[in-house]
Amino acid sequence: MATSTHANSHATTGTTSGGWSTQRIAICALFVAVSMIVSYMEIPVPPVAWLKYDPSGAVCLVAGLAFGTGTGAIVSVLSWLPHLFMNPWGGLMGILCTLALVVPASLVYERKQTVAGAAAGMALGAVATLVVACGANIVITPIYTPTMTAADVMAMIVPVLLPFNVIKVALNCAVTAIVFKPVSKLVSR
Repeated sequence: MATSTHANSHATTGTTSGGWSTQRIAICALFVAVSMIVSYMEIPVPPVAWLKYDPSGAVCLVAGLAFGTGTGAIVSVLSWLPHLFMNPWGGLMGILCTLALVVPASLVYERKQTVAGAAAGMALGAVATLVVACGANIVITPIYTPTMTAADVMAMIVPVLLPFNVIKVALNCAVTAIVFKPVSKLVSR
């Protein structure tokens, strides 16, 4: 997964001050736009209709691996902002889970820019996402679904929430593994 241009992809500023260049801002905006668009491509995952997969996490993960943790975090948050207005609790869950995947994966990959580093980062991010998703569901789901208690949600963790989130994270990591190198080469030109 490592590319020869990856080390330079974080330094698109043209300076050593750590600021962002116009090019880096444009690339970040492109990732936000793509992630925002694909976040509306929701695929319901039975047996619970409100659990839906969308590929936006893969876009955020590619942004984080290619351009660093900060870019990945910005893309993760900004791409979910429209959801906060339409579905505040779902949007919050989307932000939390996406950050839980992208930030650890990007941090590990920044230190070890190899296929093994990317795999280790995605594995750490996957575990963090599962913990955050289950914990946040226990707290948040009873707020927007008054007929469900925290105990009801806890009873759903093993048969419903855990399998759904494993599938979601596995798909996001698989898509990222497939598209990371070509995308990072394309945007680093």
